[in-house]
Amino acid sequence: METVRHHGRSTAYSYSDRSNGSGPGCCCIHGSGGSHAVWNGQFQLASRTPVAALDLSGHGESDDIDADAGYETLSAYTDDLEAVVEATDCSVLVGHSLGAAVALWAALERDLDLAGLVLTGAGPRLPVLSDLLEWLADDFEEAVEFLHEPDRLFHDPTPERREASINRLRKTGQAVTVRDFRTANRFNVIGRLDEIELPAAAVVGEYDQLTPLRYHQHFGEELSDCSVLRIQEAAHLAMLEQPQAFNAALSVFLDRIMR
Repeated sequence: METVRHHGRSTAYSYSDRSNGSGPGCCCIHGSGGSHAVWNGQFQLASRTPVAALDLSGHGESDDIDADAGYETLSAYTDDLEAVVEATDCSVLVGHSLGAAVALWAALERDLDLAGLVLTGAGPRLPVLSDLLEWLADDFEEAVEFLHEPDRLFHDPTPERREASINRLRKTGQAVTVRDFRTANRFNVIGRLDEIELPAAAVVGEYDQLTPLRYHQHFGEELSDCSVLRIQEAAHLAMLEQPQAFNAALSVFLDRIMR
């Protein structure tokens, strides 16, 4: 892991480049309660383009922040992303769920030289079930169990993958995970997508009940240049559950923008 210092804190990120600097570089942003580790399978692409994956503030090995859920947290997470983009020169943002919200916010609100967006498990709004928000605050283990029922985070995970995901949420902890989900619930860029002129891809797991196909179709309809790609035999964490298929979809997008 490497770190970059900004705004009085350190943001940790993993970086690999076996491509001799060719390609635009992908900067991967995890979702609520996650860490850079959900992108481990995407580092296989480092032979064709640099790949970075960061820990947002309070996750993994990154310093935490004192921020209220919503705009304040979204802005701080976007600061994390901006710092890593500047440190690595990666110009394709690959965001999952809340990480996709961060990517969209960076494209809308920051002056970054970007080449494209890949949005997965995402939508222009990210409403969270009210019961889940209550469980996260009052019964964290119930919330974790709910998220790991079939066709939520995963379609059909191995026991080892399911347990690793549960442990990742427990390691992030209740306070930060609650902040993440509340921030996602308040995110809304409907009506602003036409401000983004970057090429984009919306990648959805076939069985994703948390952010279903219609969320991603909204990107296809409202962004000026966006393809919608479906990953079979996967739910919300498609890049983790079906890394080869996800990487193939990402490669198709990279081929498109590198022509």
